[in-house]
Amino acid sequence: MLFASFAGCQKQKPAPTAADLAATQADAQKEIDQAHAEAKKDVKNAAKLAGADSKDVALARVTGSFDIAMANADGAHKVAVEQCMLLPLAEQQPCKDRADADYQAAAANAKAMRLTELHKTS
Repeated sequence: MLFASFAGCQKQKPAPTAADLAATQADAQKEIDQAHAEAKKDVKNAAKLAGADSKDVALARVTGSFDIAMANADGAHKVAVEQCMLLPLAEQQPCKDRADADYQAAAANAKAMRLTELHKTS
């Protein structure tokens, strides 16, 4: 009896709506835009301090590209998980698993690209 009353007190998170999905998409785009702005600023500062053809500029470009790729991966993952929550309960976990796998692949690709580009600047 006590367990039944305790279980009834737990709050469940309401199911996400299309508006929640739109908000998540907007937040993801904002993060991507911020990553682009930061990358541009960092390249500009490196060029100002060390010259346009310096290794610092090349490093800033590589770092900026990586940050943008990760912002894209993070945003896509958040949106995908939110979309999964709109599915029937039985389909949610397989959907989240796919979203997680896609994120891991995107992150691994971003890291590999960064390493490749860093070797080119060495």
